[in-house]
Amino acid sequence: MSKLTLQGYLNNIENSHVYDVAMNTPLDFQPVLSARLGNQVLLKREDMQPIFSFKLRGAYNKMANLTAEQLSRGVIAASAGNHAQGVALAAQKLNCRAVIVMPTTTPRIKVNAVKSRGAEVVLIGDSYSDAYEHATKLEQTEQLTFVHPYDDPDVIAGQGTIGMEILEAHPEPIEAIFCCVGGGGLIAGIAAYVKAKRPDIKIIGVEAKDAEAMTKSLKELQRITLDHVSLFADGAAVKQVGAHTFDLCQQYVDEMIVVDNDAICAAIKDVFEDTRSILEPAGALAAAGLKAYAEREGVTNKTLIGIASGANMNFDRLRFIAERAEVGEKREAVLAVTIPEKPGAFKAFCRLLGDRNITEFNYRYSDTNEAHIYVGVAVHDPAETVGLVANLEAEHLATVDLTDNEMAKLHCRHLVGGRAPLAIHEVVYRFEFPEKPYALMHFLDKMGHDWNISLFHYRNHGADFGRVLVGIQVPPTEINDFTDFLNSLGYPYWDENENPAYKLFLS
Repeated sequence: MSKLTLQGYLNNIENSHVYDVAMNTPLDFQPVLSARLGNQVLLKREDMQPIFSFKLRGAYNKMANLTAEQLSRGVIAASAGNHAQGVALAAQKLNCRAVIVMPTTTPRIKVNAVKSRGAEVVLIGDSYSDAYEHATKLEQTEQLTFVHPYDDPDVIAGQGTIGMEILEAHPEPIEAIFCCVGGGGLIAGIAAYVKAKRPDIKIIGVEAKDAEAMTKSLKELQRITLDHVSLFADGAAVKQVGAHTFDLCQQYVDEMIVVDNDAICAAIKDVFEDTRSILEPAGALAAAGLKAYAEREGVTNKTLIGIASGANMNFDRLRFIAERAEVGEKREAVLAVTIPEKPGAFKAFCRLLGDRNITEFNYRYSDTNEAHIYVGVAVHDPAETVGLVANLEAEHLATVDLTDNEMAKLHCRHLVGGRAPLAIHEVVYRFEFPEKPYALMHFLDKMGHDWNISLFHYRNHGADFGRVLVGIQVPPTEINDFTDFLNSLGYPYWDENENPAYKLFLS
C-alpha cells in the first residue's frame, strides 16, 4: 500500500462514503465530569452508531471503494469485534460475502452481532495478531479481499471523518482531542484531518496498561511487537500497530497516555453518570486519558474532547467494573488493619473510621491476640487515605494500604476467613442493614454486651439494603438474651447456623 500525503488524507476524508451507513454523532457536553474537572468536557458519541462503535466508518469506506469484481468474490477481516461488525454491516449493505476471523477471547455479544448480519465467523487464537495471521491465509486460499481494521488509507480516512465532524460542530478553541489507540486507525485519521485544519489542537492517544504498543513504538522510533497484551480493553488489544498509522502518529500525535484498568472502570462510571450509557472498556479509554491529562496539567476552563468509541459491553463484566470504579477514581481506600482480639475492639475500630461510608468488611476470628480486618472505606481523594492510615497508626493499629494491591483487590477480598476452630459457641446470622451512615454503629451499639464478633462480612452493592453476615460467640446460657437482642434491632435477620455453606466452609 502506498503512503498518502496529508493533503491526500484530507481529500479522502472529505470525500468519504461513510454516510451511507454511519451517522454524524453528537458532540455531547458532560456536565458532571466538566464540573468535577473544572473544564468543558465534550464526548463524541460514537457509541451511538448502528453497531455501537466508530468502526463502521473505516470498514464501509474501504469496501465502498472496491471494484465490482472484488465485491463479487467477497471480503475477509480479522477483528476483536467492532471492526468485524462494521465489515458485516458494510457487506450486508453492499450485498457481498464477508468472512470474519476473531480471537476466541472476543466477547460473545460481538460474535453474535456479527453473525446476525450474515457474516461467517471463524474463532481462532487469543489475540488480534493470531486472528490476523489466520485471516491472511484464508485471504489467499479463498481469493478474498482483506479489509484491514486500521492499517489501510481508506480505513484511516473513514475514521478521520470523526475529526471533520468535531471541527464542524465546535469551531471554538479546543485544548485537546483524546482518542483510544489499538492499532491506531482512529487516532491517525483524526490527527491527519485536525492537524491539517487546526494544528494548534493537541491530539492525545490513550492506551491501556500492558497494551501500549503505540506508546512504546513512538518511544523506540519504530514499530515494536508486544510479547502479550492485556485483554480487558479487548477492542484496543493489539501486539503491533500499523505501518501507516505509526507513520501518521509520529508526525501528528502530540503525546500518549497510559491508564490502568481501575482508571478505565472509573471512566465508564463517569460517562454513565452523565449519559446513562455504558461504554465498553476500550470505548472509555479516551475519557480515562482525558481525566488523567486534566489532573496532571492542572488545566482549567479549557475544552477537552474525548471519543466515546464503543459500547459493546459484555453484561457479565459490569460486576467487576462497578467494584473497581471507586478504586480507580481514588474514592475508595482498601486497608488491612490489625486490632486487638477482645470484646469492644471491633466497635472502637469502627468509631475511628468516623462518618466515612464503609464499602466492605471482611473478618474471621483466627487468633486469640490479634484480629486482621480487610476493610474498604469511601474517601474523597488519596490524601484522605493517607490521613486515615496515619490516624489508625496513631491509635496503635497496624495498617497496610492495599488500594493499589492487585492481588488483594482481585482475590484476597474473597478469601478472607475460612474455618475458625477458636470460635466456640459461634452463632451465625444474616442481616439486612439500611444503606445509610451509622447503620453499622447502630447495630454494634445495640449489642450492649460482651459477646465477641467472630465473623463479619459486608460489601456495599449499591442497593437500598446492605447484606451482612455476622458470627457472634454466645454462650448457651445467654442465648435468651441474644434472642432479645435480635428482636430489638429492628432489622430483618435469618438464622444461618444450619446452612450447608456455613457448615462446609466456615464452621
